Amino acid sequence: MKLRVPGDKSITQRALILATLAEGESHLTGLLPAEDPRSTAAALRALGGGIPTLPSDGSEVRIRGLGLRGLRAPPGPLDLGNSGTGARLLLGVLAAQEFSSVVTGDSSLRSRPMGRVAQPLQAMGADFGWLQEPGHLPVEIRGGRALRSVDLDLPVASAQVKSALLLAGVASGVPVLLTEPGRSRDHTERMLTGAGAPVLSHVRGPGRRVELRDPPGALRPLEMTVPGDPSSATFPVLAALLGVGCGEVTVEGVGLNPTRTGMVELFRRMGGAVVLEVAGEEGGEPVGTLAARSSDLRAVEVTEADVVAAIDELPAIAVAAARAEGTTRITGAGELRVKETDRIRALVENLRAVGVRCEELDDGLEVEGTDAPLRGRVDPRHDHRIAMVFGVLAAQAGNDIEVEGREVVEVSFPGFWRFLEELRRHG
Repeated sequence: MKLRVPGDKSITQRALILATLAEGESHLTGLLPAEDPRSTAAALRALGGGIPTLPSDGSEVRIRGLGLRGLRAPPGPLDLGNSGTGARLLLGVLAAQEFSSVVTGDSSLRSRPMGRVAQPLQAMGADFGWLQEPGHLPVEIRGGRALRSVDLDLPVASAQVKSALLLAGVASGVPVLLTEPGRSRDHTERMLTGAGAPVLSHVRGPGRRVELRDPPGALRPLEMTVPGDPSSATFPVLAALLGVGCGEVTVEGVGLNPTRTGMVELFRRMGGAVVLEVAGEEGGEPVGTLAARSSDLRAVEVTEADVVAAIDELPAIAVAAARAEGTTRITGAGELRVKETDRIRALVENLRAVGVRCEELDDGLEVEGTDAPLRGRVDPRHDHRIAMVFGVLAAQAGNDIEVEGREVVEVSFPGFWRFLEELRRHG
C-alpha cells in the first residue's frame, strides 16, 4: 500500500515564522493544517503577520513578510494552545522586539518547562517575567532591550532551545555561537541558511558546534514544499511491522533529515524490515520514501545515545516492544516526562492496562513482549502520540483495545483514524 502523511509539523511552524520575518512573498505548499501550526499561525497574525487560513489540502499559501523589524505589539496574550514548538521559538523572536508581549497556552503547555529556553535568552539580555509559576507559561517578554552576542555551552541537545537562540540572533542582528552535548534536529539551521542567514554546524568533541556568525539585515522569502512528517510516518511503519492490513506500506514524499530518522535504525535493530531511500531535496531537506513490511520483532536496548534522533518516536518503539520477543529496555529518555504528558508513565500505565508487563524507570521503561491478545481501555492523557501508537496496536488483528479522547490526534495528524481504518482493511 502506498500512501502519504501530512506535512512536517516542525518544518511547518518554522516556515510560518521565517516567512513572516522575511522580506518579500513566500510561497509554501504542503503546510500541516493541524492544531499546533494553526496556533502558531494565529499568534503570528496577532503580531501583524498576513497568514491566510491553512488549507486542508496542502495547496499553496502565499505570505507577504513583514521583515525582521516589522512585527507589532499584539492586542492581547498570544495563546499557543498546545504548541511547544511555536511557544519556544516565538520566545526567541519576541525577546528581540521593541514591544512587550505575553505568551500563554493550554493547561498542558503551561505545565511544560520554559526556563530552559528563557535562561540562555537571558544570557543574551532578554527580560522575562513569569506571571504564575516560575519557568512556566504564562510569561511576559519585556521588549525594548538590545540583545547581545553569546557563546554558550547548552546543557541539553534541544532543537527548540537552539532555534529560539538562533531566531533571537537573527531578529536582533547579533552573532550566536552554541555548543550542544549532542546533535539535535537541524531544521532551523537548514531553513535559515536557505533564507540568507548562514548557520554553520560541525562536530566538536562529543558534541556539536552551531554558529550564526554574520546575521543578515533581511531574510529572503521561502519557496518550498513541506515534506511529509517522519514522526507521522512512524505510525504506518509501525502498523506494517505489526502486520496490520496487508502488512506492507510505502510512505512517499516523507522528510528524511538524518536528525529525524533514528527510529528507522531502532526498528531495524528490532528485526524490522524498514527501507529508507532518499530521492531528492526540498528546501534543503532530504526527501524520499520509507517502506516497511510485517516482521518478527525482537527486544533491544535503547540508550541515551539513541534518544535524541528518535525522542518523538519512542512511544512507537515501546509499543513495538510489546509485540517483540524478549524484554526491551529504554533508558536515557527522561525528556519524555516533559512532553505533552509524562509519556513514560502514560506508556507504562496504558501498556499494563491492555495486558503487557512493563516497569517504569526514572528515565525510561522496560517492556516484556507478548503475542497474547491484548484487551483494555487506553487513556492517552491528551497526548496525540500516545493516542496514535495505541490506535495502531488496537488495529492489530486479535486485539480489543479502546482508545479514549481520539480527537487529540488533530494536533499533528488530521484524519489519522480514517487513514488507520483504510490501512486495516487493505489486506
